[in-house]
Amino acid sequence: MNILFEKFKEVLVSVLPITLIVVMLSFTLVPIDTPIMLRFLLGAFLIVVGLTIFLFGVDLGITPIGSLMGTHIAKSNKVSIVILSGLILGFFISVAEPDLHILAGQVALVSANVITKTEIILCVSVGIALLLTVGFLRIIYNKSLSLLLTLIYGVILIVSFFSSQEFLAISFDASGATTGALTVPFILALALGISSLKKGKASEDDSFGLVGIASTGAILAVMIMSVLKGTKEISGSLDSSLSASTAVILPFINKLPTVLYEVVLALLPIVIIFIVFQMISFKLKKKPLKRIIKGLVYTLIGLVLFLTGVNAGFMDVGTLVGYTIASIDNKAVLIAIGALLGLVVILAEPAVYVLTKQIEDVTSGYLKRKVVLVALSLGVSLAVGLSMLRIIVPEIKLWHYLLPGYILAVVLSYLVPKLFVGMSFDSGGVSSGPMTATFILAFAQGAAESIEGANVLVDGFGLIAMVALMPIIALEILGLIFKIKTVKGGLSENEYS
Repeated sequence: MNILFEKFKEVLVSVLPITLIVVMLSFTLVPIDTPIMLRFLLGAFLIVVGLTIFLFGVDLGITPIGSLMGTHIAKSNKVSIVILSGLILGFFISVAEPDLHILAGQVALVSANVITKTEIILCVSVGIALLLTVGFLRIIYNKSLSLLLTLIYGVILIVSFFSSQEFLAISFDASGATTGALTVPFILALALGISSLKKGKASEDDSFGLVGIASTGAILAVMIMSVLKGTKEISGSLDSSLSASTAVILPFINKLPTVLYEVVLALLPIVIIFIVFQMISFKLKKKPLKRIIKGLVYTLIGLVLFLTGVNAGFMDVGTLVGYTIASIDNKAVLIAIGALLGLVVILAEPAVYVLTKQIEDVTSGYLKRKVVLVALSLGVSLAVGLSMLRIIVPEIKLWHYLLPGYILAVVLSYLVPKLFVGMSFDSGGVSSGPMTATFILAFAQGAAESIEGANVLVDGFGLIAMVALMPIIALEILGLIFKIKTVKGGLSENEYS
């Protein structure tokens, strides 16, 4: 119970900033009707409670399952099992990810079903499965993460020349969306399980990077689908209108069945795979088995509450705030508030806590999670600020950011300690979770709807891509600082490189 209370305090401190910002804006720049504000506050409450229960459940259930599976795969010493496991786990984990369902629904909406929700989910999941398998093989055969990422992003660059501007944004957004609240802890645990059979530094280095590798599969898959379908342009519009309903509780009740269905769908494949492994290989005793089952139940309850709060309480307010602030003559206000929201919204991302905790653990506390959180927050803040600038200035295209950004990220990967390479590219997917896919995306859509010349479709999509990119660079810069400090402190330069 003490652990649960500690998580509650941690989450409360994290969610309060964005809640207070919105409340202050409601009294100043953005008047918000009472029913909408009450829904927002109720949503914030559900987020705090849900995120607390979810994180507790991840510790008890999801992480142990992933770690056990990773260890089992590595112990098999059979390439065929590694490949088959990567394909199966990667596909079903991605198919089940709630964030991907949200994005796929938006893509279907704005494309007038030129691209269906099912197509996006299956396409992205195939890409995730293939690249997750590549990530498994990299760990097993001890190949360079920097070199692999260079090759992958080189291929992405080539394929991007044949993809339309709209598909470019969707593909990178899919990369961020598919690494959400459920996928990240599972993949991180898989990586930890596989790499744990190695000794010393090799194990530590290889425990990160798998999320970053897997997420590139989504980018490639959507781009290749764009080329194969021959669709150069998609048209449509996003529903950025604000609900006029005066009901406070009803929207949550209406949203609950859909969220419950998506979360059950998210957990079911993992549960089935775990049952199969338990019968064939794990054969856990009663006590640890009950602990994992309890963790899965907590995860289910927590995710349902969290996503219900986000979808029923946050999105409307995000759209309203973005639309109203973008209507102000001084557009610098939009950039500043966007950057401020980016600074604090990452603190409410559930997967961020899983990653930062693991970073602190594998570095034996040498890298404090607070330091990592600050680096991630600054990166996301810059990402949202630059995205607002792109909405204001239509001449600025998404690739103007992504191309130099990923070139810089790849170059830095050869300069920072190896541990930071995996950490950095993992952080990109982790940072773009359900809070970003809802509140921040809604904020951008509201702004794009308000500003003349902005395209809600083009400028709305691509925000998640930016949020996924900037933390990579931010953590790599942190890695350079860390490297310099360890050398000055008399530690071996190779200890973390």
